[in-house]
Amino acid sequence: MTHLVLLAEDDRPIRTALERALTLEGYRVIAVADGIQALAAAHRERPDVILLDVMMPGIDGLQVCQVLRAEADRTPVLMLTARVETADRIAGLDAGADDYVVKPFEVEEVFARLRALLRRTAPVAGDGGAEGDRDGEGQQDATADAGVVEAADLRIDGPSRRAWRGDRELELTRTEFELLELLARNAGIVLDHSTIYDRIWGYDFGPGSKNLAVYVGYLRRKVDVPGSRPLIHTVRGVGYVLRED
Repeated sequence: MTHLVLLAEDDRPIRTALERALTLEGYRVIAVADGIQALAAAHRERPDVILLDVMMPGIDGLQVCQVLRAEADRTPVLMLTARVETADRIAGLDAGADDYVVKPFEVEEVFARLRALLRRTAPVAGDGGAEGDRDGEGQQDATADAGVVEAADLRIDGPSRRAWRGDRELELTRTEFELLELLARNAGIVLDHSTIYDRIWGYDFGPGSKNLAVYVGYLRRKVDVPGSRPLIHTVRGVGYVLRED
């Protein structure tokens, strides 16, 4: 299957270079120069993934993402940003983006992040179907139970992609959910950076990348709210672990 990428980038040389590189990589590409065109193309073409520059004239990338999410459009969004501050990256995640890459970037990193986003949205082979319905009620219940992870006062329902801490439901992006689920499934086990990168993004971005630290920090804001026992801990020089102290 050839995936359709919507590329919105107002810098013509970058847009042209990315469009050419994506095409050579085997993607179908719709390239536009601003946020208004991006929204129109997203509504008209239904892309598989959106590559969205943050700073564009008129409607910027953050606003485009906010509009799509308000419309319940869950198309994966990879943000392109020249802003390197953590607060700026968090703003993109707040807007509903699934991942980001900082300019200047290597095109291979863009490809790796796109592949990871597309893997997450790919249908699981053998999901559902009449044959599964004939397996009986007991087996369906066992399958449903297998999709639920509980750690401390966290409860994560994998099939519905919902999570709770106590009675409070957590509002998580796709990447945040997968990171929390990975940590919860391995509660008490320290996961190193390389393992997390490989499991969540399918690619190790190296020791210089701040990507994981930003996501962990943002996840803590939602999970470890003031007044609650912290669950997500940093093991310096190694990685992260979910556990009760």
